[in-house]
Amino acid sequence: MTKVVFLDYDSTSRNDLDLSQLEASCTSLTTWPQTKQADLISHIADAEIIISNKVIIDAELLEKLQHQIKLICVAATGTNNIDLDAAKHFKIPVTNVRNYASQSVAEHSIGLLFTLSRQIAAYQQAVARGDWARSHNFCLLDCPITEIAGKTLAIIGYGNLGQATTRLAKAVGMNVMIAERAGTDEIREGRVSLDTLFNEADIISLHCPLDETTRDLVDAKRLQQMKPSAFLINTARGGIVNEADLLEALKRGDIAGAAIDTLEQEPPTKDSILLSEQLPNLIISPHVAWASQNARQTLLNQLADIISGWQRGELINRVV
Repeated sequence: MTKVVFLDYDSTSRNDLDLSQLEASCTSLTTWPQTKQADLISHIADAEIIISNKVIIDAELLEKLQHQIKLICVAATGTNNIDLDAAKHFKIPVTNVRNYASQSVAEHSIGLLFTLSRQIAAYQQAVARGDWARSHNFCLLDCPITEIAGKTLAIIGYGNLGQATTRLAKAVGMNVMIAERAGTDEIREGRVSLDTLFNEADIISLHCPLDETTRDLVDAKRLQQMKPSAFLINTARGGIVNEADLLEALKRGDIAGAAIDTLEQEPPTKDSILLSEQLPNLIISPHVAWASQNARQTLLNQLADIISGWQRGELINRVV
């Protein structure tokens, strides 16, 4: 018998997904909308396999359940919520899902760029205020609109997400430069240094993981290197951008605008730095770049494949 518990199912579904493949991969599937840390033990109950998107699985929990838990499946690519060292110590394999949201993230990244370059949010607000109805002309020209064709988009993080974004950018006539990895001095063919990238790019789009080399990668120094006309897009992780530095850069006009899909703390608190002021050159979406229906269904189906594979003695997408 294989009992599976999904600790935070509502983080992946709005009741629009087909669970049949995941249900067929195990003897029983229990889904909890959310799980607070205080409820972890009771929600896990006698399950052998844990699925967690963002619920924290720490060393203390793993020690308590080391003889019960046979597999941890992270319902995301990032595994920051799992104590991987502890999982390895207790010989509990951890897997993740991969390349399930590349198209969704790429489309969202380019969509955010269009929102900035064409001032879509500003014009929507103007229409809602009645500015268009009061106009003496057939149109409003209150906010400058910039075409992105011919502009240079810089990609930081050239994995599946960066490559998918590159394909869409080239399809609309953009030039693309690719950053060399942070923390390395050797520049490979086809890559550029971060200094070159921040100095020359018209748009910078982040697609790298958050680790010790990328935390606060975009700080005051890097923002001041950027062109005053440049845009910053972040659909990666919040900690890659120093939020206080970004706020000040936007207020001073160091860069033209930023569009952010991730914050350092999620969900944000009421005093979140980037939510503290309503800036016309800042667009924030609530960590939904990955969340097309297609991508979320692919995620569930990958989880089913991982669990089925584990039962056959195969470990797909093993992290530790």
